[in-house]
Amino acid sequence: MNILFGFASCFTVSNLYYNQAVLNKIAETFNVTFEKASSVATLMQAGYCSATLWIPLCLTTSFPSFATISFLCGASTVTPQLMLPLVGDLAPPARRASSLAVIVSGLSLGVLLARTLAGVLANFTSWRNIYWFGLGVQWLVFALLYIWMPDYPSKNPDTKFNYFKMPWQIAKLLATEPLLLQAALVAFLHSGIFTSYWTTLSFLLSSPPYEYSSVVIGLFGLIGVVVIVCAPIYSRLIIDRLVPLVSAIMGLVVETVGVVVGTSVGSFNVAGPVVQAIMIDLGGQFTQIAMRSSIYGIQPLARNRVNTAYMVVSFAGQLTGTAVGNRLYAQGGWVYSGACGSEY
Repeated sequence: MNILFGFASCFTVSNLYYNQAVLNKIAETFNVTFEKASSVATLMQAGYCSATLWIPLCLTTSFPSFATISFLCGASTVTPQLMLPLVGDLAPPARRASSLAVIVSGLSLGVLLARTLAGVLANFTSWRNIYWFGLGVQWLVFALLYIWMPDYPSKNPDTKFNYFKMPWQIAKLLATEPLLLQAALVAFLHSGIFTSYWTTLSFLLSSPPYEYSSVVIGLFGLIGVVVIVCAPIYSRLIIDRLVPLVSAIMGLVVETVGVVVGTSVGSFNVAGPVVQAIMIDLGGQFTQIAMRSSIYGIQPLARNRVNTAYMVVSFAGQLTGTAVGNRLYAQGGWVYSGACGSEY
């Protein structure tokens, strides 16, 4: 069941990241600047896909329409965030971190595979074909979940929820649960580092001195696959046995070192971005798994709301990292955007 949830999370969250490896192609197709093309990635994350919306995304020839539909698709990408609290409910406390690691690995793998698939398809065919691929995979995920996802009873059958009051309840959780607030702020900073790097990387690698093709840029997504695939193993051997705060600090230290190395040498040596990719993936896995494992002990009857609070702040970090990183890259290149990551 964890593998099914991980697969669904992988290829649903991929919808948010197909564009990042082909932003240079999007800029060429719509005849806009790199900075304006990067707004597609920002809007997709701001919305954070439904198959109905995905079809016009494959067909439109207007950049404003493409950007608007990207936002709407992002707004309806919720499947991964339903999987995580469900696994938190089903897994025994002693195995929660290793079970969550499977789903978090699926999420991270989706982020990386999206870039690789997009880069390869854009190099050999039209970049729009990655969106047709995404449409087909969404229907496959729907069919698999419909057939095999178990029925799960409501944990609050006697409670009447008011959707319009729900945002207030979620905000209240952040204000009244210090552990959740701390974890959410750590997630905000990690997400800012992650998206600032991956969004600006395609611009760095497509420009001098590298001038790589879309397929090579996309293959950078494979760098962190080993780290991600091994996450359930080191989660069980290390993270399950440590206090979550210790794991999170270890992860943030690794990420910081990676950002410093990548920023320092990335403008003239491709080894810098490679080292940075490995270290932010490894550090991010340690941080995310540890933080999620800790917050799912908060108010077991409200895990979906706890997860929503955590993810809203986390994706605010992604949105901020994408927007700020792109803006700084437009002003001063790789060093400016990397300096922003160091500050995070």
